[in-house]
Amino acid sequence: MERKQFEVTLERNPRISIKVIPGHFTNSNAHISHYLDVSGLKSNALIAREAARELAAPYLTDVPIDTIVCMENTKVIGAYLAEELSQHGFISGGGEIYVITPMSNINGKLTFYDSETEWIRGKNILLLVATVSSGRTVRGALECLEYYGGKLAGISALFLASGDRPNQKFHALFTSEDVPGYQVCNISVCEMCKAGRPLDAIVSSEGYTKISKLEG
Repeated sequence: MERKQFEVTLERNPRISIKVIPGHFTNSNAHISHYLDVSGLKSNALIAREAARELAAPYLTDVPIDTIVCMENTKVIGAYLAEELSQHGFISGGGEIYVITPMSNINGKLTFYDSETEWIRGKNILLLVATVSSGRTVRGALECLEYYGGKLAGISALFLASGDRPNQKFHALFTSEDVPGYQVCNISVCEMCKAGRPLDAIVSSEGYTKISKLEG
């Protein structure tokens, strides 16, 4: 499947790109037609800084940010995003921006350490995620922020499935409109399954594992 890999480049900033692998993939709750490899954006410091500059643009007018909550290993980008926002002066009354990541409890619910809740409760929160396909990650994060009393200032993503916009404050570098044929299907009604196409890999925010390796 890797032989079919191609790159999608951000038109307004060619230094930013994602790798796309067509196939038949599954995560915990959906089947997906393409795997979006955004690891370079999350791990390469120079590219992460470029991505942060692009993601900061919608918040450089009148949206003060207190805290950036990073999901799916986006904390490097989150740190640069905080720096970018700080340089432009769009910080709330405390004069600082905190960058934190929630953890999952034994029930699979997102939670924060008690020592971090002061950076959430009553604060303006920017939620940063890697990829949004089914929206499950975003919904879980929003539920968590609501529980802790955070005020959502915006949601930013590296990639967003165009049909899934859980909030009007959503901004993304790439969308499924940039990936021809991109589909997210409920497992029970997956057209690729109906056509008899076997699964290629299990995907997560960390990467993918080929089914053949698991079977071997």
